[in-house]
Amino acid sequence: MSDLFHPKYRPEIDGLRAIAVLFVVAFHAFPNWVKGGFIGVDVFFVISGYLISTIIFDNLKKDTFSFIEFYSRRIIRIFPALLLVLAVSYVLGWFTLFADEYKQLGKHIAGGLAFISNFVLWEESGYFDNAAETKPLLHLWSLSVEEQFYIVYPFLIWFAWKRQLNLLTVTITSAIVSLFLNLRGIEHDAIATFYSLQTRFWELMSGSILAWVTLYNKEALKDLKVILYKWLSIPIFRALRKFDGKALANFAAFIGLLLLIYGFFRINKGLSFPGKWALVPVLGSILIIIAGQQAWVNRKILSNRILVWFGLISFPLYLWHWVLLSFARIVESETPNTEIRIACVLLSICLAWLTFKFIEKPIRLGKYKKRNSLILIVLALIIGLLGYHVFIKHGYGTREHIQTFFQLLEDDKMPIATRESDGSCQRLLDIQTPKSVVCLTNSANPEIMFVGDSHAMALNSSIYTGNIKLATLLIGAHGCPPLLGYYVTQNGKDIHHCDDFINQVLDALSKTKSIKTVVINSRGPYYFTGEGYGIEGRSPELIVPSNKNIKSEPQVLMFLNGHSKFIAALKRNKIKVVFVIDPPELGEDPAGCLYERPITITKGLSNCTQSRSKAMSRQSSYRNVINSLSLTHPLLKIYDTLPIFCDDSLCYGIRDNNLLYWDDDHISLTASALVITDMLNRGLLK
Repeated sequence: MSDLFHPKYRPEIDGLRAIAVLFVVAFHAFPNWVKGGFIGVDVFFVISGYLISTIIFDNLKKDTFSFIEFYSRRIIRIFPALLLVLAVSYVLGWFTLFADEYKQLGKHIAGGLAFISNFVLWEESGYFDNAAETKPLLHLWSLSVEEQFYIVYPFLIWFAWKRQLNLLTVTITSAIVSLFLNLRGIEHDAIATFYSLQTRFWELMSGSILAWVTLYNKEALKDLKVILYKWLSIPIFRALRKFDGKALANFAAFIGLLLLIYGFFRINKGLSFPGKWALVPVLGSILIIIAGQQAWVNRKILSNRILVWFGLISFPLYLWHWVLLSFARIVESETPNTEIRIACVLLSICLAWLTFKFIEKPIRLGKYKKRNSLILIVLALIIGLLGYHVFIKHGYGTREHIQTFFQLLEDDKMPIATRESDGSCQRLLDIQTPKSVVCLTNSANPEIMFVGDSHAMALNSSIYTGNIKLATLLIGAHGCPPLLGYYVTQNGKDIHHCDDFINQVLDALSKTKSIKTVVINSRGPYYFTGEGYGIEGRSPELIVPSNKNIKSEPQVLMFLNGHSKFIAALKRNKIKVVFVIDPPELGEDPAGCLYERPITITKGLSNCTQSRSKAMSRQSSYRNVINSLSLTHPLLKIYDTLPIFCDDSLCYGIRDNNLLYWDDDHISLTASALVITDMLNRGLLK
């Protein structure tokens, strides 16, 4: 196998890699300390685009470019560490994960080796969602983006070269289109924009543009540097000094480093990212790379032996650290304590060094590269098929070491059929609803309507599954309490379409005259306190007025006023309204109440209880809102779920051998039946 040309080794680029990976690790281990550490991935994108494009451009120019050798070297560079980490994850999952968790891991292993992790994760949740912390292979999304770039970009440039097109024009045009899609997409679908190749392409292409300029237009680049030097010298020096490149290089590297530091500590997951904020790490990386070894920052700081060492192990460190932190998070059933997270980081550094020294380096620098690449492809197929088999076998739920002592596993599963529209509203009632609205009915003449977010769906679940016979219609939207005149945003974006939801409710009521009672339920204090509960972090939800011209009020007041206006609208239609006080949130994974994981760190089997006073404290402001609603609307019926879930001292996740939740805040089918039966006995649903 003939060798492709590779650019001269630049230690400062390894130092830049080190800074990127160390801040990513710090963000994942201590997100409250380094809130913008995740932008280290964007630094990786620029470096990858620069180095790969340098190889492609120069070999095209010398007529030595080979697709076979290019991809063989990518395989030898990426697969050794990746396959080792995936194999270890597979084994760890066998011993530590419950069936649904192991099933998901299997899907992510297969997706990771097919380099489509970004698409798989895109369908599941956002990178900053709480659920993301329990996905050991979440970080493979960025590797998938890079690999998709390696597939698309070489063919694009090769085609342009063969057609004698201007490579710079092709590269800049592609980058501009991608940047436009990024800036436009962040306003409409933040999750898709975060994970998509087309909205991240420009970051890699910025490195490509830099590679083209440094290879093909050195004189023009030098002329530009002279102009910039003169422009910057005027306000600094009394007399113009001779241009030697060092001062400008120092300035560029210093500004680049400042931009990265600013991004690491100023950018946070609450901002719309990537969007315009991704320009900060991209520009910072470009300035540092273009400054070269002349710059003091690059020569003395980034070329430091310690940083260079971390740069050399950056890829395996990136792979190992999140796997360890995520598994620790899973087995602890909560964010691990500081000591555990520090131990995970130190262990990941050790594993990264061992992987680099005994796996990566021998394979990359050894002989028989063609044979090694074929062996790695075969191993990748085997591990990928093993992961897919775990997925189609539903996580091997019959593993003896994860069997439960309780017959409660069915209640520990998400009742998907009760949370997604199935066409029943259209078939039975001829009601058309947007995709964002969940509409379910079991009757052509429903008498009771359930309205609210996913908690209302959980409340209605025992009816819709046929456990309790009632003629009902559910109209709900995930993340949307039933507010009139207000709606809920997430991280400042209206991703829930809550306005569509409440309008659909009122429209359905006008068309469905059989409805006599409306039951309101949503997740209570979550929407206006800014805090999750238990295993969850801060709430990204924010209530805003539907009319942008109306001044915002305190969150709790908008929650109150929105409900009050909605109840008033229902009363005008002479509808009986029942407000269900939401059950106390469990605050932990109920699976930890059913059985103890075979491998644990500090946590054993949970008793799934919390003090009643703690639950009441969490709900205090929420209950004040309900009290105000009852005073404003005297005919409003209030139903309190607390007696179902709590006694005088404790609130339970398991009661009378019944599992009452299927996750940390949604009630189970069994609990739904208990609540609905009690409401029937009290005459609230008649």
